[in-house]
Amino acid sequence: MSLDRGLRLMRAGRWFDAHEALEDEWRTAPEPERDFLQGLVQVTVAWHHAANGNRPGAERQLEKAARRLGPYAPSHRGVDVARVLGQVEAASARVAEGLLDLLPVRI
Repeated sequence: MSLDRGLRLMRAGRWFDAHEALEDEWRTAPEPERDFLQGLVQVTVAWHHAANGNRPGAERQLEKAARRLGPYAPSHRGVDVARVLGQVEAASARVAEGLLDLLPVRI
């Protein structure tokens, strides 16, 4: 399953690969799952942008991730969405201060 693979890759900090795996899952997902998966994709893209020094890109993706994942809190499909949202919020605060060295996602 691409979701499991994407989560493993996120844990490993392999943002681009995680993005690809999660997008594979998103493409075939039923409509009710699409925002959840897109939110996870946006988390990976935000961390990727931050790692590459792209502050505006990281900010935009963090905002989108929070919007998409919010309705799935506190948990969905074995993912502690509330925890992910807390990490997205902390990352947003760091990026707003101009800090792009984000803590690893714990998912």
